[in-house]
Amino acid sequence: MGRGGQILLAAVFLTRLPLARWLPPRVLPLGRAAWAFPLVGAAIGAVAGLPLLIGGPPLLGAVLSLALSVLLTGALHEDGLADLADAAGGRDRDTRLAIMRDSRIGSYGVMALVLTSLARVAALGVLGPFHLMAAAAGGRAAAVLAMAALPPARSDGLAHAAGAPGWRNVLAASGIALPVLWLAGPGWPGAMLAGLAALALVIRQARIWLGGHSGDVLGAASVAVETAMLVGFALTAAAP
Repeated sequence: MGRGGQILLAAVFLTRLPLARWLPPRVLPLGRAAWAFPLVGAAIGAVAGLPLLIGGPPLLGAVLSLALSVLLTGALHEDGLADLADAAGGRDRDTRLAIMRDSRIGSYGVMALVLTSLARVAALGVLGPFHLMAAAAGGRAAAVLAMAALPPARSDGLAHAAGAPGWRNVLAASGIALPVLWLAGPGWPGAMLAGLAALALVIRQARIWLGGHSGDVLGAASVAVETAMLVGFALTAAAP
């Protein structure tokens, strides 16, 4: 599969755009396409950032931006965050994995979604499209890092089928995310540090609770890092 096919596969995995018809009728190795995750993330951020340019109340633009992002992705990453948060209520690894496969959402998951959504809206209210592009690219690069840092938590499911991305793909994903981050402006170092801290927390909890990663862990890493980066940018923008 060439680079174009890998970008298409990454877009199919990370969005709800009707692109699957263009993929070949065979199982494709998602891990090999992981390098393109931040590229797709930047594209999502670019489209979702359009409401930030229309003028009017900044809070309204921020809400519309988040709504457009969720529409593009089908809330895939937010679902992963909610599932991982609900796993906090499990008493052992098997119970936590069972909770994460339950389609119902618990109080931990609700609060995780509410708090991250509020933080993203509040941050976007003082930021611009380039900040969102950088955070969206960074969030998807974080998913690649989590795939590389953790083994699959299950012997079946998405994480096991995807395979390890390999450090070459990790470096390629980082090489795409970093220039997008730099283009966002002076606050990029603080945003990067905030994102790395959020990623370290998700990886640590996934290792303790599950012993590895799953599709939900990757989604949680993406949302957590994107949120942390937006907050980092916003704090820099608000500084005197």
